[in-house]
Amino acid sequence: MLHRFASHLTDRRIDALVLFAGALTPLAFAPFQLFPLAVIAPAILFVSWNQASAARAARRGFLYGVGLFGVGVSWVYVSLHTYGYMPAPLAGFAVALLVTGLALFPAGVGWVQARFGSFPAGLRLALFLPALWVVFEWTRGWFLTGFPWLNLGYSQTDTPLAGLAPWIGVYGMSFAVVTTAGVFAAAWLDRRRAIWYLPAAALLWVGAWFAGQPEWAQPTGSPIKIALVQANVPITVKWRPEQREAIVNRYIELSEQAPRAQLIVWPEAAVPGYFDMLAPALVPSLERSVRGRDTTFLIGAVERDTRAREYYNSVFAVGAQTGSYRKQHLVPFGEFLPWPAAFGWLIDHLHIPMSNFNRGTAGQPLLVAAGQPIGVSVCYEDAFGEEIIKALPTATLLVNVSEDSWFGNSLAPHQRLQMARVRALESARPMLRAANTGPSAIIDHRGNVIARSPQFAAYVLAGEIQPMSGATFYSRYGNAPVVVFVLLILLGSDITRRLSKNPDRSTQFPD
Repeated sequence: MLHRFASHLTDRRIDALVLFAGALTPLAFAPFQLFPLAVIAPAILFVSWNQASAARAARRGFLYGVGLFGVGVSWVYVSLHTYGYMPAPLAGFAVALLVTGLALFPAGVGWVQARFGSFPAGLRLALFLPALWVVFEWTRGWFLTGFPWLNLGYSQTDTPLAGLAPWIGVYGMSFAVVTTAGVFAAAWLDRRRAIWYLPAAALLWVGAWFAGQPEWAQPTGSPIKIALVQANVPITVKWRPEQREAIVNRYIELSEQAPRAQLIVWPEAAVPGYFDMLAPALVPSLERSVRGRDTTFLIGAVERDTRAREYYNSVFAVGAQTGSYRKQHLVPFGEFLPWPAAFGWLIDHLHIPMSNFNRGTAGQPLLVAAGQPIGVSVCYEDAFGEEIIKALPTATLLVNVSEDSWFGNSLAPHQRLQMARVRALESARPMLRAANTGPSAIIDHRGNVIARSPQFAAYVLAGEIQPMSGATFYSRYGNAPVVVFVLLILLGSDITRRLSKNPDRSTQFPD
């Protein structure tokens, strides 16, 4: 019955179905976590590509991308309009431009697989197409500073495929997701051989579960008592000078609710001003609040070098240990302006305080608390697994500080928490995530959220975390094994196509 239904679909209806499938895909991610949609929705797209021309496949890939990113990164509008005060039409245009650019990536997958995917049909769907998808995901992760949002692997934090993260990272997880989608598409298009395709998908998932069983890390030292301070300061008042003292006092008062903590973490730019101006009064206040205990504060604040006229989005260690970390991966348009000659007009329509930062240097010393070296990241730096592992294997604990009030009540904070869980899985390290408006979270070394705060409430998330040592396969080699693997698949496909006497004979399933 379903086959008869599909055979009556017109091109326009198939296009609409693909757009709808793309719009459903973000439901596979947090906070909805309907993870089967990360397989079903791409499978619909892959079926729509069967016997489609390169141009038509590109169009359907683009429509899928419009649905995926139009829903999945809709929070950008909130950041630009609600909190950046960009006029609604201009904010809408900017988001449309972003979504269009991102949709070009699945469009590119569609075009290339139609033009060069000359494997036999089953292998094309189950091997070549997943490899191509991952190459485009990986490219999106670094092109123009990178935007690795909604990589399909992130949707699988609570499935057996999470077992692949310590081995091959989120891109390896994506490969497994898309391979499963390709197998489902092949089974749909070639139902006579479906009995062979579906067990292959099951075998992949069972293998991923077994891959997740080894323990990559070992406890080092004693558990640390920690507290994440979530002050819930509205971004609309945070940078008003008259609010500065009250905000700092609010953080100190909340910190005093965790009297036994060895590590207290404040979010990104928690101190609304230059740290050198506030430190003379702030540091003694912090010392009084912990009454001489062996406590280290990690505090997000703006750092300035007045002689060089440079500004940094930094994290300072204050108390029992001292030091600082300067953010290295800055947000385009939010923390620095790329190509000022072309985009200078945009800054006139944005009211983002402290938005002209300098980039921190590579190889900065790790911050230390309770005798443990800590890998610190600021805001969306934790979206880049290849950057987080630079602190390993030395770091025994990961900390991310964030200002999520820019996103309001949108999907972004939940998506970011899911990314943080994957970073913990990849590195086999606990991850502490401190966010101004939440959710803040304590994540163990296997990616499990063991405690989290409510959103939009002042809250102190206190707990205990065990530092870990050791190295995963991913922390040693990063994305290189997966990238080399998928590129070899593509190279082998191209060689097969060139050597074939009849390259188009077996690339498609019959209708």
